Amino acid sequence: MQITSNFDSGNIRVLDASQADNIQLEIVKDNQSDFYQWFHFKLNNTDRCEHTLHLMNAGTSAYTEGWTDYQAVASYDREHWFRVPTEFDGEKLSITLTPEYDSVYFAYFAPYSYERHQDLLHQAQLDIDCQLQVLGQTLDGRDVSVLKVGEEGPNKKVIWVTARQHPGESMAEWFMEGFIDRLLDEDDGVARSLLDSSVFYLIPNMNPDGSVRGHLRTNAVGTNLNREWAEPSMARSPEVFLVREKMLATGVDMFLDIHGDEALPFNFVAGCEGIPGYDAKHQALEEKFKAILLAVTPEFQDDKGYDKDEPGQANLTVGANWVGNNFKCLSYTVEMPFKDNDLLPDRSVGWSDTRSSLFGRDFLTAIYHVVDDLR
Repeated sequence: MQITSNFDSGNIRVLDASQADNIQLEIVKDNQSDFYQWFHFKLNNTDRCEHTLHLMNAGTSAYTEGWTDYQAVASYDREHWFRVPTEFDGEKLSITLTPEYDSVYFAYFAPYSYERHQDLLHQAQLDIDCQLQVLGQTLDGRDVSVLKVGEEGPNKKVIWVTARQHPGESMAEWFMEGFIDRLLDEDDGVARSLLDSSVFYLIPNMNPDGSVRGHLRTNAVGTNLNREWAEPSMARSPEVFLVREKMLATGVDMFLDIHGDEALPFNFVAGCEGIPGYDAKHQALEEKFKAILLAVTPEFQDDKGYDKDEPGQANLTVGANWVGNNFKCLSYTVEMPFKDNDLLPDRSVGWSDTRSSLFGRDFLTAIYHVVDDLR
């Protein structure tokens, strides 16, 4: 029996793998950080008996509430990820599976690989409406890439969508894959209409270094990018610095920042109620956008989510707050679950890569219905 995480986004440390019914593992912390929760590893050369894998340090991870009612995902082919029996006793997370094949992968959520990320970017650039731009490099030397879809114009809206500031939230890039696929579909009337009225700047992965390193929340040097927007630097957060400079050059009429939430088993959005200058127009835009999402998809709800900031108390180091305040625009953080959507549970796959992608497609309809009101 062998256990390895020596691959893209891999994360695990083996403590004891001598007994199939008591495999002891640890999740590795993000580099130069105390954050950890993401895991991704492979179990090889297994017998066809029940295996129990204990993540021994789960009880002191970044978001322990995320383990309640959580089920890990597994895959034999790295394409189809299914949920496996998982229990949390307050200290360790225990995963149980009787393997059907010689090798099986386990992960916190369906991974989105760096190779697939490159495929997404370079297949998109083949579309006549799409241009692949490189803003600069990360600390590990990877590209900070943006897809520009559509053309600027004097009356065109500028819409930005970013994902995976927190690299372990891989559902965010699955969301982007669906969003981009629909936006580039020349037979889709919503997409065609939006490109007549708007230009899109899309960043499927804001944190490629953290993604490849198997981090939960930070970049190569342990920086939480979604707390860097007030004063980013090329030394600690070049990803945010470069994107923010591009935003200042293009302007922003609407911004969506795509994330995953460890604890809440729902899809929801977080608005900008606490930013300085939040007014009735901003509130009306937010309410209309949420109302359209509620009408478009039963996967979305607005009853459960984060507490709203008090007026003037928003944290302006957070991306959606900084953008909403600086550009006086509709700006939302979009959250999806690591667990399942309790409104529409699926016992086999839970909230999944495919459902995340379909959810991304739904957002184009909501944007279509508010785009004329953005300014």
